Amino acid sequence: MAPPPFWKGYLKLSLVTCPVAMMPATSQNKKVRFHTLNRKTAARVVTRYVDAVSGAPVEEADEVMGYERGEGDYVLLENEELEAVGLETTHTIDIDRFVPADSIAWLWYDKPHYLIPDGRLGEEAFSVIRDAMAATETVGISRLVLYRRERAVLLKPQGNGIVLWTLRYGDEVRDERAYFAAIAEAKPDAKLMNLVLRLIDQRTKPWSASMVSDPVQARLLEIVAEKKKGKKRRLPAAKSEPPADNVIDIMEALRKSLSSKGARRR
Repeated sequence: MAPPPFWKGYLKLSLVTCPVAMMPATSQNKKVRFHTLNRKTAARVVTRYVDAVSGAPVEEADEVMGYERGEGDYVLLENEELEAVGLETTHTIDIDRFVPADSIAWLWYDKPHYLIPDGRLGEEAFSVIRDAMAATETVGISRLVLYRRERAVLLKPQGNGIVLWTLRYGDEVRDERAYFAAIAEAKPDAKLMNLVLRLIDQRTKPWSASMVSDPVQARLLEIVAEKKKGKKRRLPAAKSEPPADNVIDIMEALRKSLSSKGARRR
């Protein structure tokens, strides 16, 4: 059963408007979660803000946001002042531009959300915007207030719906040239390339969600289940890390990889 939408508003393109609903495309509900407890009493530990100087607890009414302009020197900002700078983009996704779908690198993508028409009346307008983006291989760019901050968002057609991605802010994505510029541009040996291409071919499979399963979470659930039964689990010995400075013959390593893969297939 699909979860209820957490946001409702309007999708707008020029004079075309339709009511839409949105819900997160990902979920943390299946994640194993733990509480911090007092070992002696088994009661939950409660976190509180305390004054860094006096150590005394700070009441919620006395908490205020501060911008540090110097060491230990802050400019205080009230909630009303912070809310006043927000733009009126809380209820309308107004698409003001389109860009080629393949022109935005994946590292700009932040959080995905499913966008659907809210009721039958808006389906025709929603569908024509979605199909027009698909036909032109473009994505829409807009702005929207989500999670208490105004964000740039990207709208991408997918199936019968639209996936709305929040985009990272410009100062959050570091310039790749600062990291990649020092890597040598020399082309690898043709024989090595051929061996790697063969290895990739052998290991290429259709995408499956099982490829991103969480084995650590599965083992945690096993431990919890055994603890419920009163069993004491023997912890595995720590694995030793291989030397980081091993010098290997790449050609020989690739040949062994291919031969071992072939042997397993036979």
